[in-house]
Amino acid sequence: MTFKKHIPNLITLLNLLCGTIAVILAVNNDLINAAYFVFLGILFDFFDGFAARLLKVSGELGKQLDSLADVVTSGVVPGIVIYKLLQSKNTLESLNTEIVSWKNNQFELLPFVGLIVTLAAAYRLAKFNIDERQSISFIGLPTPAASIFVLSLPLILEFHNIEVVEEIIQNKWFLIAVACVLAYLMNTEIPLFSLKFKDYSWKSNKIKFIFLAIALVTVILLKFIAIPIIIVLYVLFSVIDNQLLKTLIRAN
Repeated sequence: MTFKKHIPNLITLLNLLCGTIAVILAVNNDLINAAYFVFLGILFDFFDGFAARLLKVSGELGKQLDSLADVVTSGVVPGIVIYKLLQSKNTLESLNTEIVSWKNNQFELLPFVGLIVTLAAAYRLAKFNIDERQSISFIGLPTPAASIFVLSLPLILEFHNIEVVEEIIQNKWFLIAVACVLAYLMNTEIPLFSLKFKDYSWKSNKIKFIFLAIALVTVILLKFIAIPIIIVLYVLFSVIDNQLLKTLIRAN
């Protein structure tokens, strides 16, 4: 019994380990492998809660540890990635080369805009721990979703040779907008549905089923480009779901 209660926390620590490795990789401009470790960390983040519920050993320690791990994996890493992308004139050429913050003896402040994501993620996670409304759904964009959005950008640049898409991702105003919009969405009061199922009936879960079906098709067709599209669709589908719920309440 003593060992069993520590299993979810050990999985959470694996999330933190992946996030820490991703930080080191991102700082050294290996954004591709940093993305892989973040995705692995987010996978551990999913399974620690699953393990806690399965073993019936949920506790306050696990809740706090989970948020601390998420600050690194889904907060610090995406902030560094946007910092690195903003720091580079040519993102494609700089993914595996050294980038300096001093150019013409002037310190660049613009790349630090990326750290807005880190601050917003930390603030959201602190709020999440004391917000009792988010037990079965979310208020604001979950930090892993924001992190996945950001980490998909270097993967798209690396594995998709689409000039228009590359130009958009390398545009500094696009990256600034991404940082600011994600920071806002993580801490806004917009209700977003959770992919946890109480039952599997169509009536109760039709929005979720439609979303998952579209997400699957999008991944098959677009691969890494599908990731930011799916995150945007997740927010849009949640807004639609909220409007349908309000309409249903009014009708009754």
